[in-house]
Amino acid sequence: MSPFVFPIPEIDWTQLVPVLAVSIGGILALIWQLVQRGRSNAGILGVCVVSLAITMGYLGAQMMREVPSVETFGNMVFTDAFGLSMQFLLALSCLLILFFSEDYLQAKGISFAEFYPLAMWATAGAMIMASTKSLLMVFVGLEILSISLYALAGLSKYETRSQESSIKYFLLGAFASAFLLYGIAFIYGATGSIHLDSIYIAAGSANDVVRVPLTFGIALMFVGLLFKAALAPFHQWTPDVYQGAPTNVTALLATVSKIGAVAILFRVMDVVSPMAHIWVPLLSGVAVLTMVLGNVQALVQTDVKRIMGYSSISNAGYLLVALIARMQNPERITPLAITIFLAGYVVMTLGSFGVFTLLTRNGKEFTDLKDLRGLFQSHPFAAAALAVFLCSQIGVPIFAGFWGKLMIFSDALGVGLNALAIIMAITSVISAFYYLVIIRAAFVDKTDVAPGTPALAPMRGGLKLVTWVCLVGTVLAFLAISPLSKYYESNNSFVKVPAAVEVAQR
Repeated sequence: MSPFVFPIPEIDWTQLVPVLAVSIGGILALIWQLVQRGRSNAGILGVCVVSLAITMGYLGAQMMREVPSVETFGNMVFTDAFGLSMQFLLALSCLLILFFSEDYLQAKGISFAEFYPLAMWATAGAMIMASTKSLLMVFVGLEILSISLYALAGLSKYETRSQESSIKYFLLGAFASAFLLYGIAFIYGATGSIHLDSIYIAAGSANDVVRVPLTFGIALMFVGLLFKAALAPFHQWTPDVYQGAPTNVTALLATVSKIGAVAILFRVMDVVSPMAHIWVPLLSGVAVLTMVLGNVQALVQTDVKRIMGYSSISNAGYLLVALIARMQNPERITPLAITIFLAGYVVMTLGSFGVFTLLTRNGKEFTDLKDLRGLFQSHPFAAAALAVFLCSQIGVPIFAGFWGKLMIFSDALGVGLNALAIIMAITSVISAFYYLVIIRAAFVDKTDVAPGTPALAPMRGGLKLVTWVCLVGTVLAFLAISPLSKYYESNNSFVKVPAAVEVAQR
């Protein structure tokens, strides 16, 4: 009997550089924290910043040339133009969050060094989700992301609201993961594979024995992914967790988790496009419900973090419109609108949450609308920047939010999704009311505040840098449209049927 030989897959290590750099950066930060326990977090922050800078430099260099679609590590790692752009946005999001986190954590009284490796690993998990076509790796990346965020949401361990947000996110996240895993099991039973290429082939099959369990499995998988993206009706956790978690963790939830979920939704919706007649109507209903509920419920909120939570829900609805448009016609619609919208969303959201960290003083957060009063008098630059970020969220022309919404609107009309485009426009108008309420609060005179209200925290160097970067990105986002358009035209991401399979099908 011949001895068992385990096949060793061919590995192109260059395709693993971004995830490895971020993961190893988190490990080194943890080791540094163990060695330097009780001292300054400056060294730990430096290790993470260098790791993320290396990652962004590598990804930027890759994106400057034509990007071939490459699979490696036993077909579990997949690199293409869309994946690289999502990984770049993830690394940028984490980097900006780290820059304003230390001052905030000290003001909050929770300057735990564990925040930095957990933030790095959450980013690495989302990067795995963006760079695979294997549902096994999707689940692994999702759990790395989720477990890190469960711990981070409860970072303020002496604050009841933070502990409540952590346990709520953990319990609901566990249910969502169970749905996802159960869906993957059904898909494997229907197709004999957990690779997206095989699912694409099965989705185009006329065999009901395959299509029925496959459809059920995809439905279960969508439940898990819609939860992570904060899409209705699986969005209820979002405002509570956003309000209870520390503000820098909320920023991580709003950006890194969102990008990871959108990236894998993009992949999955691409491969089920042969079943678009089933999924487009259902997902269109989800998009409408998300846009309406997110914007209408935000109108009655008085806490700025809850408002931003509902804003994040509505933005997820806009992104779903873009994903549906691509599902309707994947050969025509490139990921340009999704990327521009997400890039604008990152700078607008992180800039806003960065300014909200100024509401932390004496170890407590004051995030009611009335607590923003006096911001313009004490921090005129922060107030002006916040006004720009929120105007961009509304979709005021020339700002990043306008270009993202315009491109999604154009894509939706281009493939005949007129009703979705109209609802998107109407709900964007509704959003102006609650964003303008925040802006108004920031510019109300401090004399209108009740006596004894603590002064706003000082705006230090890290936060100033992040605010400037986000402000420049929000105003000059249109400069990225042309190069990104050429980038995607020459590197369009779509799951193709292998040539051998095409011949067999004929």
